Amino acid sequence: MRAWQVKRRERTRKLIELGGLIAKADLIGLTDDNRAVIFGILVEAAALLRGEYRERQLQLWERRGRRAFNGTADLET
Repeated sequence: MRAWQVKRRERTRKLIELGGLIAKADLIGLTDDNRAVIFGILVEAAALLRGEYRERQLQLWERRGRRAFNGTADLET
């Protein structure tokens, strides 16, 4: 297999996994599959990460994400 094919497959897999996270967080259902809203949520998150509280926000989201992966977090709050 050519190197560009391997890179393309790796990129495709990564994008599929990231889309799975959006589905797992129920953003598709909660927004009625409104992609503009989902993109707006992501843009807002990116803006927060550009702010002065970047590290604090990353820690908060990481803890919440780990709890959600472990099934101990309530995604509704």
